[in-house]
Amino acid sequence: MIDSFGIFNKAEQLIQKAGTNNVLQIASYLGVKLYYGNYDNLLGMYTCKWKHRFIFLNNKLEDYMLRMVLAHEIGHDIFHRDLASEGLKEFTLFNLKNITEYEANAFAAHILLNNEDVLTLARDGYDVAQIASNLNSHISLLLIKIQEMNKMGFDFNVPYHPCSNFFKDVSAK
Repeated sequence: MIDSFGIFNKAEQLIQKAGTNNVLQIASYLGVKLYYGNYDNLLGMYTCKWKHRFIFLNNKLEDYMLRMVLAHEIGHDIFHRDLASEGLKEFTLFNLKNITEYEANAFAAHILLNNEDVLTLARDGYDVAQIASNLNSHISLLLIKIQEMNKMGFDFNVPYHPCSNFFKDVSAK
C-alpha cells in the first residue's frame, strides 16, 4: 500500500534540508552523480553500485522534462536504492501500475509542485490544464499531485486520471 503521507513528508523534509526544490541542487545535496548522454530510448535511469549513486539523463530533454525525470529518479534514490543496487535497473517512468514507479511519481510531484500553489490556482478557477501550464508541469504529473493531495484529505473534484504511460508519449527531442 502506498504511504501518501510518508512520501509527502520525505519530499518536504528533503526540500527543507536542501534549502530548495531545485532538483539539480537536490541531487548535488544528496551526492548523486548525474551523467548526461545521447540515449535513444531512455529519458533517465537510476542505479546504485559500490555505494555510489548515479542518474543517467538524456541530454536532449527540455528543461521542464529534465526536472520531472530527475525528480522521478531522485524518488528512486530515496525509496528504491535497494532495488537499484541489485543490478543495472531501468525503471519504467511514470508507470502507474507499478508501486515503485508510482512512489517515484508521487515523490516527483511533491518535490516539483507545491500544495499551496496548486490550491491557489484551483481556488482562482483554473482548470487542470491551466494549472499545469502555470506551474510549468506536465498535466499527468499535476494529476498525480492532485490524486495524492486527495489521499491526504484535500477534496479536488477532477474527472481525469493520470495517464499510466504518459512518458512513453514523450520523446527526447
